[in-house]
Amino acid sequence: MKKRNQEIRRRDAGFTLIEILLVVVIIGILAAVAVPRLTGKVESAQRNAAKQGIAVIEGAIDVYEVDNGKLPESLQSLMTKGGEANWQGPYLRKAESLKDPWGTEFQYGKQGNMYTVVSAGPDLSFGSSDDVK
Repeated sequence: MKKRNQEIRRRDAGFTLIEILLVVVIIGILAAVAVPRLTGKVESAQRNAAKQGIAVIEGAIDVYEVDNGKLPESLQSLMTKGGEANWQGPYLRKAESLKDPWGTEFQYGKQGNMYTVVSAGPDLSFGSSDDVK
């Protein structure tokens, strides 16, 4: 009697192929519903992070201008001292601050006493419609 009960338990101990396939199908359906919803959120979060990065850089440029009486020649001037007499930096502490969420360096341009800081956006090329300003 004991031997027969042990044989029955051993046979019923695992999952059947149908049970495993059913679980895989359910996981697949859940993934098919969740992934498209999360994809839009990732891009939106990256765009927001790029805007925040631009705001931080613009703040550093403004402080640099107050200290030195002129705009920096490049974004690197915010991190390393050049020939400026009143340089109080570094105005940005990490080189990663100069890259957007897609890994491209922010583009800095100045004309007279005006400047712009732009991210290339998801397509990684400047001058397209997805640039973040």
